[in-house]
Amino acid sequence: MNLQTAIRYRLLSLCGERSISIQQLALLSGISKSTVKNIFYKATANPTIRTIKILCDGLEITLDEFFSSPEFKSLEQEIK
Repeated sequence: MNLQTAIRYRLLSLCGERSISIQQLALLSGISKSTVKNIFYKATANPTIRTIKILCDGLEITLDEFFSSPEFKSLEQEIK
């Protein structure tokens, strides 16, 4: 799994837990629906930490809560 996939899976998981759609996440976060869709459908290779923070704000979680999940713990180090 790579970082992009981990971010996507984490957002899918959080939306599933809250029973919210991509459109609802966009509204809650104040981010355009197209930006959120690009993250979900892999058109955006590397969303910025600012974008992730805004999505977290919309979901009412911290960045620590977002990144404290199995998806990120299993990532391999990219610089060797």
